[in-house]
Amino acid sequence: MVNTNSSPNNLKNFLEIPYDELEEVNLKAKEKRDVVPQGEQEAEYRAYLKKEKRIKAVTLCFSDIEGRFHMLDYDKKFLLESADNLTFDGSSVRGLSRLAESDLRLGVDWTSFLWLPSDVFGPGKVIMFANILSRDRSFYPSDFRGQLQILTKDLKTKKGFIANASAEIEGFLVDGVNAEQNFDMRSGFQLISTGGYYNALPLDRLKRFIDSAAEAQRAMGFKNEKDHPEVAPSQFELNFSYTHALRAADQIQLYKLVCRQVANNMGMTATFLPKPVAGINGNGMHVNFSLSKNGKNVFFEKAGQDKLSPMAWDFISKLLNHAPEICLVFNSSVNAYRRLDPNFEAPNQIKVSPIDRGSMIRIPEGNEKSARIEIRSVAPDSNPYLVLYTILKTGFEGAKLERDKEKRERIRFLPDNIYDGIKLFKSSEFISNILTEENKEKYVSYKEIVANRSPRDLGRLIKSHEVSFHHEVTNQILWSSF
Repeated sequence: MVNTNSSPNNLKNFLEIPYDELEEVNLKAKEKRDVVPQGEQEAEYRAYLKKEKRIKAVTLCFSDIEGRFHMLDYDKKFLLESADNLTFDGSSVRGLSRLAESDLRLGVDWTSFLWLPSDVFGPGKVIMFANILSRDRSFYPSDFRGQLQILTKDLKTKKGFIANASAEIEGFLVDGVNAEQNFDMRSGFQLISTGGYYNALPLDRLKRFIDSAAEAQRAMGFKNEKDHPEVAPSQFELNFSYTHALRAADQIQLYKLVCRQVANNMGMTATFLPKPVAGINGNGMHVNFSLSKNGKNVFFEKAGQDKLSPMAWDFISKLLNHAPEICLVFNSSVNAYRRLDPNFEAPNQIKVSPIDRGSMIRIPEGNEKSARIEIRSVAPDSNPYLVLYTILKTGFEGAKLERDKEKRERIRFLPDNIYDGIKLFKSSEFISNILTEENKEKYVSYKEIVANRSPRDLGRLIKSHEVSFHHEVTNQILWSSF
């Protein structure tokens, strides 16, 4: 006899792990991520998925060339049976492939396995990153997660270097769900807090959002170090610990996803537009970067200038020399060039300094463990895989900045509009060499589509088109109209 009194909730028994246990299992997975061979990890996680009956789906995520984040949920049983033959239509994803090369594959990165907080992602799910593969199963040239993975693996295998990174990602919390899609240039975004740096009541909406997002990220093994309101009202920053460059880029994508979902659950929007509100500080993504070899930080030298080694200064010189042409990678949207305003601590000067926050590169105070460079001119809406790939390629393959000691150097500035950024990027032979001509042309084509809807001089008012047509704002119905 059928029991008609059963609640639908009683019929479901999907996996939900308490936050303290979640953090423990994710940290254990993180410890072996870049140590235990992928094959061993795949075997372990396959066995786990077969055994754990309470998991209903596995989320695979990937990013297109602009850094837009995509997710697909696969039935667990189907994934286990078909993981080596997961195809999708790349031509349906803006920023991936043309119609003629629509059949792409997803290559599961089993080393990225993560358990998820069920109140953010829903119960019964785990997540992994995937690399995009071409029809012949080679790494797809325009998937910079895959390209970054190849590059970091080659650096470790051939030269013994490990690239380490972390990012300080700022965002704004604004009122209303889907505030970006519903943006009105006459009224702008509605801030939910008038406080500023370190200044928020313990249970106001901004602080409750920060607490909730930080708790979820710690449970996912981010090892958050500090979480706080930022300089501007309604602005936040949650800092997670240093890790391998590929994993740092993965965490940047998940960081933004978690913040957006937590804000949505609270009836608000977390936006990572570089300058969503005129007249106050914008959002940055300061990228901290160093190299290690044989367990030692090769960017540190106790007797070196600012305690940095010649290798670190060599990296800095090359990044400064190529700054104008790589600016479009670091500042990839129309709105990003509003942030490069010197009146709001904007890092628009092509120089390095241990103290001047207007410098493109800052040298934080550090020791043998923490010595690094901080690239401050990166916007939070950039593709983190492409950013770190470009930093590495420039540092190893770029040309040093030639200095004339007899002359006083003129301060150079980064482009102040996307048109100049595109022009410098497009005409650069160096960009063609490090990204390939095909990727350069593809990337430029998407940037020109949006730029051509915008005036060179943006003025003081945030325009609707720089929000509506932004690559991170999910306006698929709007893009389909053009």
